[in-house]
Amino acid sequence: MKSIAVFIAACALSVSALAKLPAPNDEAKAKAAEAAAKTAHAGKVDGYKLCKSQDKVAAQYRKSGKAGKDAKPVATAPCADPGPFVYKPASAAAPAAAAPAPAAAKAKKS
Repeated sequence: MKSIAVFIAACALSVSALAKLPAPNDEAKAKAAEAAAKTAHAGKVDGYKLCKSQDKVAAQYRKSGKAGKDAKPVATAPCADPGPFVYKPASAAAPAAAAPAPAAAKAKKS
């Protein structure tokens, strides 16, 4: 009997967890976009650091003589430094792109 009461209580709590959450406001959307941009930049920085470390290890390997005399280095793309993180909000670019639209609409009516 006790397990049935626990089951019913769990079901009641799970139904409340399925309630629809309100849509995020503009500030929350902006924070999420900035977090996504930071994560993407961090990935680029990690890739750059990995590229540099691989180049360093390959140079040490070639210098040690273990590669052999006829071993030729493979041509790869150079490591591209992503630079410092600079966030440009999309909302600042959107009004500039939307401004010419009314002029284009007037031209179509003529």
